[in-house]
Amino acid sequence: MQKIKNIILDYGNVIFMIDFARVRQAFISLGIKNVDEFFGHRAQDSLFDAFDRGEISAAAFRDGIRQRSGQPELSDNDIDNAWNALLIGVPPGKHDVLEYLHSKYRCFLLSNNNEIHYARCMEHLSEVYGIADNSSFFEQTFYSHLLALRKPDAAIFEEVVRQTGIVPSETLFIDDSPQHLESAERLGFQTAHCTPEEPLEYLVEKFKL
Repeated sequence: MQKIKNIILDYGNVIFMIDFARVRQAFISLGIKNVDEFFGHRAQDSLFDAFDRGEISAAAFRDGIRQRSGQPELSDNDIDNAWNALLIGVPPGKHDVLEYLHSKYRCFLLSNNNEIHYARCMEHLSEVYGIADNSSFFEQTFYSHLLALRKPDAAIFEEVVRQTGIVPSETLFIDDSPQHLESAERLGFQTAHCTPEEPLEYLVEKFKL
């Protein structure tokens, strides 16, 4: 690995733990029988991509869920609670790792997110850790729904480079999704795959960060 000056971290399952099986089950519990046709980790209906890019509002997203599921009677709370079911939270000690990295490198957050999940994530940080957001851990945070761009599209990585002036070859990008890592590698970033077996703190030790 070349000399690293900058680190870009994904959020879901790198810092904030999520479980896609939980949201699948929550949708099924609402009576949605065709959930596997429109939602998954590696591929999903264009509705979710549009929501991640902030191209549609939360209201339009909910209406899309009602339409695709054939369940027009679903309430906003029903949908929000099911959609947020995948959000577990930030494990104890994870923020300590972020503080350590931030003290040594230019650190950035790059997350595919959306209006409903973002609100719940920030609520979790306030309730559990007494902080309003992630700004204290990073020089700059990038959320897909605020940028109108999402991973793995090259444009979102190019926008981060444009705004920060970082050099991709001097930057380590850590993510849990192989397709996001592949996109970053094509643009010259160094990458590391975050997994349950090799979580963020393990990667810090592995790469002697």
